[in-house]
Amino acid sequence: MSAVTALSQRPFPPAALIELNGAAGQFVPALSLMEWIRDAFLDAAGGLHWSGHSHLREATIGCLWTTAENTNKGRSIVGQAEMTTRGGGGGWSRARSAQQRREWFGQDPLFLLTFDAYHAATVDNATFAALVDHELCHCAQVLDDFGSPAFNSQTGEPLFTIRGHDVEEFVSVVERFGVAAAGPDAVDLVIAASRPPSIAPSMLAAACGTCNRKAA
Repeated sequence: MSAVTALSQRPFPPAALIELNGAAGQFVPALSLMEWIRDAFLDAAGGLHWSGHSHLREATIGCLWTTAENTNKGRSIVGQAEMTTRGGGGGWSRARSAQQRREWFGQDPLFLLTFDAYHAATVDNATFAALVDHELCHCAQVLDDFGSPAFNSQTGEPLFTIRGHDVEEFVSVVERFGVAAAGPDAVDLVIAASRPPSIAPSMLAAACGTCNRKAA
């Protein structure tokens, strides 16, 4: 699959969700988006594949479209990545959230990606792909004391975490989607941006909820 093909196949939010015009702030499972991420980003033959996401082939990922408004310091939040809370404890709130995710996805995924439906319905393919790539970059594998990927000593499965930025933006996003996807300049970003994007130019000007939570 070429990058052009992968971009052209990206899914859109359901028209019925958009037509609700934000009524009650709806959240709906984005099953086609989950499939597109697997095929385009995580499959080695995918047109948007990047080796830095290879650990996510072993992770469960759930995606949501939402019409609920979310802002931080006056900026609209249009994408967010988070790890779901698992294990015992936490009382009814945790159990209720886990049940809702199982009803949405048939299982309780490790990572949950949420995207603003209005934003996704109106931006171009490359800009939406850059946003998805940005949120995937937050879904990271834990590194050990030597900087190598860490694994569960009993099961051998990767250990996961939410990752911050390389600088003010993920260097890989700049390399793949161009300098317009970046925030304030930094040395590594300028070096990456000096090369033509390997996929397509994009404008990632909207806010990421994961970034804002870490900055708070």
